[in-house]
Amino acid sequence: MGRPPYTITEKAADYLAKIVETVTRLELGTGFKRDIQLHRENRLRTIHSSLAIEGNSLTLGEVTAVIGGRVVAGGQVKEVKNAYEAYDRIMTFDPYKIADFLRAHKLMAQGLVKEAGRFRSGDVGVFDGGTVVHVGARPQFVPKLMSDLFSWAKGSDLHPVLKSAILHYEIETIHPFADGNGRMGRLWQTLLLDKWNSILAWIPMESVLYENRPQYYKAIEDSRRANDSGVFIEFTLSALYEILKKTSSDLLASDQDNKQDNEQDNEQVGYEEKILVFCVEPRTREEIQAFVGIAHRERFRAKILKPLLESGMLRMTIPDKPNSRNQRYVRVCIPPPPILPGQRFP
Repeated sequence: MGRPPYTITEKAADYLAKIVETVTRLELGTGFKRDIQLHRENRLRTIHSSLAIEGNSLTLGEVTAVIGGRVVAGGQVKEVKNAYEAYDRIMTFDPYKIADFLRAHKLMAQGLVKEAGRFRSGDVGVFDGGTVVHVGARPQFVPKLMSDLFSWAKGSDLHPVLKSAILHYEIETIHPFADGNGRMGRLWQTLLLDKWNSILAWIPMESVLYENRPQYYKAIEDSRRANDSGVFIEFTLSALYEILKKTSSDLLASDQDNKQDNEQDNEQVGYEEKILVFCVEPRTREEIQAFVGIAHRERFRAKILKPLLESGMLRMTIPDKPNSRNQRYVRVCIPPPPILPGQRFP
């Protein structure tokens, strides 16, 4: 087989540069690498999307329930459990070893197909309705084609992101298994991405492929007609960049919100202390607001005045008429604890 036919388009090169930049920002500028809960959520999205592309009808909620050990009705549960086990062991696979490729397929397909973990022994085709749209390589050629593909990938100095897209496409085209070729193509792309940067094992690119299934299938077909994976490379890199950009943007926004919340909490504590000192004598709302320097009346009421009243540290001088023009606010003096019999002052 030698070098598989591919072209790196200008758009693909541009996406690659953006992916490298966004991964760096995600790795260094956010807490994504340490966010175990987000890793789990993204892994579940990956599994749900990859299986849904192949026709599995379980919802993301049902997939989550299956992985959580809850009983879910339906005959597609085994696919979910298998896929979870395969992705869970992804970091133990060598992307250039045929033995690991077959081991991963066995995990993915055990109990679902007879030839789980083995290259197919018969011919296989891809159908659109009743029409054959693609015929996989003849079974006697599959082992050599896959061996040549992995040998090329291992020796190539092409960027791993580009290489991952090419292997994904070639696995789909050779169709080495009786079933599970799409799942294995997507798993192996994720594996190669993980070997470049481990955070990519937790990025659900499959969710973008699922949401854009017609474009995904078209990219495969266009590449097959051209006998060149360039269109597919460009499409999958655009999908990866899209989910990376969204993940990075969401995390940066969340980090900023948390920072602002912490700043507001610290700011509020500072205001409360000042107000309690200032309100040893009854004060109007306007006087208190001017004293702490908060111009926005509703923000002052909601964030400062109301919590102080609810906590009992501040009280209204006319509690039965809260909106009275003569209303004042005064600090509540907490009496000292009673002296118990026999207790002495230190």
